[in-house]
Amino acid sequence: MTVLEVSSLKFGYLGESLFNDVSFSLALGDRAAMVAPNGAGKSTLLRLIAGELEPEAGFVVRRKEARLAYYRQSHELSGGGTVLDAFLSGFREIVALREELAKAEHDAAIGSAEALAKLGRLQDAYHVAQGDALERRVAELGSKLGFSQRDLDRQVSTLSGGERGRLLLGVSLASDAEILLLDEPTNHLDLQTIGWLEGYLRGLRAAVLLVSHDRAFLDATTNKTLELGVRSFRVYPVKYSDYVIAREGDLERERVVVQRQQEMIAKTEDFIRRNIAGQNTKQAQGRRKMLEKLERVENPEDVWSTAERVAFRFSQALRSGDVVLDAASLCAERGGRSLFHNVNLLVSRGERIAIVGPNGAGKTTLLKLLAGRGLRDDHGIVKRGTNLQEGYFDQHLGELDPSLTPVDEVRRIRGDFTIDGARQYLARFRFWGDDPLRRVAGFSGGERSRLALAKLLLEPRNLLFLDEPTNHLDIPAAEILEEALIGFEGTVLFVSHDRRFLENVSTRVLRVEDGKCELFSTNFADFAEQERLRIAAEIETARGRAVAKEAPAAGKTTFEENKANRREFERKKRRVGELEKEIAQAEATVDGMRAKLREHSPDDWEKLAELAQQEQALQRKIDSMLMEWAKLSEEVEA
Repeated sequence: MTVLEVSSLKFGYLGESLFNDVSFSLALGDRAAMVAPNGAGKSTLLRLIAGELEPEAGFVVRRKEARLAYYRQSHELSGGGTVLDAFLSGFREIVALREELAKAEHDAAIGSAEALAKLGRLQDAYHVAQGDALERRVAELGSKLGFSQRDLDRQVSTLSGGERGRLLLGVSLASDAEILLLDEPTNHLDLQTIGWLEGYLRGLRAAVLLVSHDRAFLDATTNKTLELGVRSFRVYPVKYSDYVIAREGDLERERVVVQRQQEMIAKTEDFIRRNIAGQNTKQAQGRRKMLEKLERVENPEDVWSTAERVAFRFSQALRSGDVVLDAASLCAERGGRSLFHNVNLLVSRGERIAIVGPNGAGKTTLLKLLAGRGLRDDHGIVKRGTNLQEGYFDQHLGELDPSLTPVDEVRRIRGDFTIDGARQYLARFRFWGDDPLRRVAGFSGGERSRLALAKLLLEPRNLLFLDEPTNHLDIPAAEILEEALIGFEGTVLFVSHDRRFLENVSTRVLRVEDGKCELFSTNFADFAEQERLRIAAEIETARGRAVAKEAPAAGKTTFEENKANRREFERKKRRVGELEKEIAQAEATVDGMRAKLREHSPDDWEKLAELAQQEQALQRKIDSMLMEWAKLSEEVEA
């Protein structure tokens, strides 16, 4: 069922067009990626769909009463309250009932019959409205995003920037919206949480439109790719990596069409020149009229061509010693909590070590200790090799001065550069026109990242410490940085949650988790496969132990226990049969409803909404029965 229709949308700033004639539709179950270089207008398009901006032309139609949730890159949280209050903010009736219930519980403390009766009525109403079930679901969702049961009672005002980002993502996911807009949802997530989010999004019935530069995430979640250009808009019903191949084929075919037309025009114009005054004048005049009426085919717009012109090149540096770093007994605490202790690490020349682990495990802290940027209270020794020329990339981009221009930043390091020389250097990083003379304060995250990398590469380096270097880079820039690092002759230690970047760049993996650091002598792709197999084996072992624990020892159970166990077994077996019949009947009813929805006129939004709500309610009931059936079936088998 189509829930979102975008037609002939046009938008721009100050007379300059961002995009034209954007048209597409999304149905329930669609998971579409919006892709384009930084600055192309992806976030702007999401704001237009959400109704926060008005288009110059065209329109956006959402199915009547279709709920929309929008996760933005900026993490503004309106109002105060607790984390749980924020999670429940999309359910006004539940929130109102919850507030009444809290007041009734307070009033019932006096013990009057009237207050107790009111508390009972409100408790029943809250249960009927499925408020308690919603709270359990939200608590589970929160735990997946790094919020413990205790965190749910924290005031929103106490959250860090990363925590706010995860909370707002959770609020969007908890809303049960039919249309879900996600703008860079993985920015504050660790690898484990990204994996969970992929599965969660694949299981949603909503229409999802997301913007992300994480290629692995796009491949794992989306079944449609939308390419946004200034004068073109392409729709591909495939995941990102298949889109890359398909668009190259399309561009090549379109270029051939343009080339053939240009060849035909050139031959026709040559014929006209040679025959306009001769015996074939009428033919020449006819062909001239034909050319005047001919619709000229434009060269296809390659939206990535400009983005691919960034150039991350490393200056020739000294050869470092074979042993680059020798770290012993590293320990660090933050906020009274031990992050890691007794870490020993030997880093050799030419290695590219990826530091991975959950959020808060201490990855950035360890990177800083190894780079000599730790705090006074940190412990341990890091011996440095010979001839080191070090560089550090800060994920927070704190080494950029917002009051300066890119030219100023470059000349702070290279005082020998003239203004023109600085501008020529910055052009390698896609700073053209007036960009090198704009203040950094007005730059986007992607522009700041490119400028920070430009500064890092101004001087020869043979040892790099990189903290989330691809966080704000668009896909071409990330891929070019990958290629540069793969060809880099020095040593790299880096933190990243971009799996393609990790797979392509790393030669070894250092995992930081639960206070420990473990070094793996494989690249990230092999490490991830080993972890997958390890976790699968642990799950299988745990299942075996659970079955063994539940199985009674022979001759140890009494007759009454055997009788009770048999009754319970028969009850579960009977219930499994009942559930199978109920699920089959409900699925048949849902199929009938969906057939009605397909046949129904799309103009009758009210009837469509009513049918959709009935179908969704029944589907939720089926999901609940399936969960019960799966649990009981497993218990019966055991």
